[in-house]
Amino acid sequence: MQSMSTAPNGLSPYPIVQAPMAGGASCPPLVAAVCEAGGLGFLAGGYKTADGMYQEIKQVRALTRRAFGVNLFMPQTGYVDPAAVEAYRGQLAGEACWYDVSLADEDIIGTSDDGYDAKLAILLEDPVPVVSFTFGCPTPAALAALRKARTYTVVTVTSVEEARAAQEAGADAVCVQGVEAGGHQGTHRDDPQADGTAAVGLLALVAQVREAVALPIIAAGGLMRGSQIAALLAAGAEAAQFGTAFLACPESGAHPLHKKALTDPLFVRTELTRAFSGRPARGLVNRFMREHGPYAPAAYPQIHHLTSGLRKAAAAAGDPQGMALWAGQGHRLARTLPAGELVEVLAAELDEAQSTLKARQMRSAS
Repeated sequence: MQSMSTAPNGLSPYPIVQAPMAGGASCPPLVAAVCEAGGLGFLAGGYKTADGMYQEIKQVRALTRRAFGVNLFMPQTGYVDPAAVEAYRGQLAGEACWYDVSLADEDIIGTSDDGYDAKLAILLEDPVPVVSFTFGCPTPAALAALRKARTYTVVTVTSVEEARAAQEAGADAVCVQGVEAGGHQGTHRDDPQADGTAAVGLLALVAQVREAVALPIIAAGGLMRGSQIAALLAAGAEAAQFGTAFLACPESGAHPLHKKALTDPLFVRTELTRAFSGRPARGLVNRFMREHGPYAPAAYPQIHHLTSGLRKAAAAAGDPQGMALWAGQGHRLARTLPAGELVEVLAAELDEAQSTLKARQMRSAS
């Protein structure tokens, strides 16, 4: 196999990045296994306390000496209509009764910064190789401080405008997220009227961003095969980020029902929905999404906290129809391989695709 070194800043031997999947999937064993195999693994700092994040960082360091990353959620500052949240609470009353749980109270659903300042302080005091950001762009001062700490910074973007903002703020790279991606769309501002129809597919978005900014690009969105990396590298990306593909690995912290659902014929498609969190996120279409998606307001993370108990109760009851089954559009191609083996398979598929392309070009030239 050929040696590949196109990953941003030479952070990993292969241009393969494991997405930071918040909610438990991106656990230390998964991150370490990806890194040891030659990819770039990411811990998800979202939904954790600052100390919880730091404890996981220490666990990864005990498992691998290779570079890894940590992802942070930017604080949410947009207006949330309390009446809309309360109306949705009423919509979910039947679910709470069915699962015999209480919906989150007011003081819990009022938080919106995810402990950002405390987490950033830890990452400045005890730096990690890479820090990425979702749901917004950090201040130039924060990015400069991380650079001074010798941390490589990546900002998730979903448009040319967001990519330009990241470049102007001083980010080292952008993670370009297409509409095909599983989980939350990483838009910098959540438009209450947005339904995903205006979002751009990954290959087109990478080409647009490549012409607009000079930053290295990590491409993300529904990727499942190494051959797709070759197409994205040709389009101008430096690496490809895989989320759903690693979700099914045995090292992943995802719930077993979630892993099984990725290839279960019962779940035939994905959609963007606000049903579980109040922000557009792509998941497998299930009963909860169908029944409540049309009524969910633009209220993140308030709706996330409101539905947290319901989602946990559904998982405990073995009911995937009440869970948030985040998945990209390529979910049916999921492989239950160990994470390290998956990295090697993806790298081999990339190598084969690039060799095939080179052979075709040589035949055309002769």
